[in-house]
Amino acid sequence: MHIPEGLLPAEQAVAWYAPAVAFLGAGLVGLKRRLAVLPSSRPLVGLMGAFIFVISLMPIPVPGLGTVSHPCGTPMAAILLGPLTATVLGSVALLLQALFFAHGGITSWGANIISMAVGGSFAGFAAFRISRRAGLGLGIAAGLAGVAGDLVTYGITSFQLSLALHGDESILNVWGVAFASFLPTQVPLAIAEALFTAGVVVFIARERAEILEGAVIHP
Repeated sequence: MHIPEGLLPAEQAVAWYAPAVAFLGAGLVGLKRRLAVLPSSRPLVGLMGAFIFVISLMPIPVPGLGTVSHPCGTPMAAILLGPLTATVLGSVALLLQALFFAHGGITSWGANIISMAVGGSFAGFAAFRISRRAGLGLGIAAGLAGVAGDLVTYGITSFQLSLALHGDESILNVWGVAFASFLPTQVPLAIAEALFTAGVVVFIARERAEILEGAVIHP
């Protein structure tokens, strides 16, 4: 998912910044409101920020694409804190990784925000809410959120890469090749993240429900 520095054409890199900044701004406003209303949620916000940073810093190179595959962490944060707050936390993690670990880049930060921070958060959140409203259990819904967030993240990244690199080929064809290239590494990671997300969400709900004040774990 970490699209590196210089891979995207300048005009595309700038274009991805526009929606990224809009989501980040909305998320910051929502986070400020959350902390004012629920100051007790500060530890959970900090914990989820650290979790996203660490889990998405475990890269597995994807041959032929010039990028890497890894878990996201944003679906779990979206379940517990909402997708806009998860977007902020994911954006901060991506910025730190670009600045200090050479994962991603500053020019590609906007594109990476859209794929992992926005796409992963909102896809995971939507999968979780739909599953809960359909009557599925908390663990199953959280697991589906992990899978959905991961695969949507890499679907968006594949589109970003195909838009930048398609040349004379059809964007759709290049997208299909790029997405298929991610699957051998990403599907096992998505399953692992699903199991971990389900286990953590269920554990917190059962053992430490008091820290979930204001969370969105219920149908």
